[in-house]
Amino acid sequence: MKLDISQEAVDWYRTELDIDESKTLRFFVRYGGVGGKIPGFSLGITSEQPEAIHASAKSAGITFYIEESDAWYFEDSDLEIKLNKQLDEPEFNYI
Repeated sequence: MKLDISQEAVDWYRTELDIDESKTLRFFVRYGGVGGKIPGFSLGITSEQPEAIHASAKSAGITFYIEESDAWYFEDSDLEIKLNKQLDEPEFNYI
């Protein structure tokens, strides 16, 4: 699995979450929400130290990652995160 995040999306997370370099941001599977890959589930984000990284991307000193325990959700898909400029929020694409 590959995790890609655009610079615009990185900048959005830095501003919205008021974070600086040397942070780790985990994308995790949560029950509920809309717009997920599997109906009834969606992605959440939290700042915590990784235990077993399945996929990661680093930009502007920030490590974005997905844990091995959440790998099932992606079912051999890559995750691309871009900024939706009309909504001014990240957009998740499973490719």
